[in-house]
Amino acid sequence: MIENASPGLWALAWRRLRADRIAMGALAVVLLFLLSVLLSSTGLVAADWEDEVAVNYAPPSFVGPDPALAALARPPAPVPPNAFDPLAADLSALKAELAQKGHAAQAVKAATLPFGADKWGHDILKKTIKGGQTSIVVGLVAALVAVALGTLFGAISGFYGGKVDDLFNWFYSIFTSIPSILMILTVAAVLQTRGVLTIVLILGLTGWTGPYRLIRAEYIKHKAREYVMAADAIGASGWRRMFSHILPNVSHVALVQMSILVVGFIKAEVILSFLGFGVPVGTVSWGSMLNEAQNELILGKWWQLAAAASAMAMLVTAFSLFADALRDALDPKLK
Repeated sequence: MIENASPGLWALAWRRLRADRIAMGALAVVLLFLLSVLLSSTGLVAADWEDEVAVNYAPPSFVGPDPALAALARPPAPVPPNAFDPLAADLSALKAELAQKGHAAQAVKAATLPFGADKWGHDILKKTIKGGQTSIVVGLVAALVAVALGTLFGAISGFYGGKVDDLFNWFYSIFTSIPSILMILTVAAVLQTRGVLTIVLILGLTGWTGPYRLIRAEYIKHKAREYVMAADAIGASGWRRMFSHILPNVSHVALVQMSILVVGFIKAEVILSFLGFGVPVGTVSWGSMLNEAQNELILGKWWQLAAAASAMAMLVTAFSLFADALRDALDPKLK
């Protein structure tokens, strides 16, 4: 007779999550953003975001066209050939040759777009999707690096204690004695390069202190529990007790820290892009969009600011709600 195996930690957590409608709704929103990142990175969506498809500062469709800009959307009237121009015949032949090769005359630019256009005529909707690819990747990957380092350092420090704990606490004291924004700017100035990978390294290498402090405290508390002492009695190694027995019971702390860091790192990317240490020229992110929008807002062009801020608020809120629900589902003390 085969006995039914009892459900594991993650199976029980998934069962509790499915009963939480808010958590499942937040998960759907997060998955929608991740799907947009995947489609954008593969070029299936927003690949032509740099095309100038509208007039400068084209308003959203629900606002209506700007009469002053609507005239610019019409194609220019054809200029009759100048009989006294010695290059007129050559220019006509060149235009005919370009038309045969597919380089037709410039298409009529739109006077409005669903979410408006920026000062170059780029579609704000496509720009927001493409910018989300950069900001989400920076926030998630940098938070993953910071939480991974903080969890590893905190586990080793809290489990072994003694001189190992003193060494990690010394590094922790150095990193926390400097304000976070100054630490980020210092690392950015040392690296002297701009790009998504650089931002991830900057944020990941400076943001591990928060997870380290909490994970270290959890390991100090759990290493004296009965289940860890029983694992030691049957011959389990230190690393097995650290990551197979204790880590699942403190994973909710790491998840909460990751949700907090994702929000903070997206904000940090905005600051770095504003100060010139962020994404390079030619790469769009929500931070660079907000940087551009501050000048547009003075002119009354609010749609780029609204699009980037709304997308960021939706993702941050959904990610925080899902992370909180997942923390509660993984906490063994909450039934």
